[in-house]
Amino acid sequence: MTRRPRRNLSPDFKAKVALAAVKGERTLAELAAQFDVHANVIKTWRDHLLEGAAGIFGEGKPEAPAPVDVKEPHTEIRALTLTNDF
Repeated sequence: MTRRPRRNLSPDFKAKVALAAVKGERTLAELAAQFDVHANVIKTWRDHLLEGAAGIFGEGKPEAPAPVDVKEPHTEIRALTLTNDF
């Protein structure tokens, strides 16, 4: 039995297969045979698509990071530097 080298599939191809799986017109086994990809991989892509779909419509917006206050650490560093100098 020969091993096939690992393939790098494009995001467009993955989206196409995942959308076909979401439509539900064919079984995972049929899609696996059609696209030459294992059924477990198709299921994973479908799950990722469904999880990330909410983010497309704005519900999953990441929160902006809190602003960092740099004055306090700098003040502490200055105080420690002065203490070490003496």
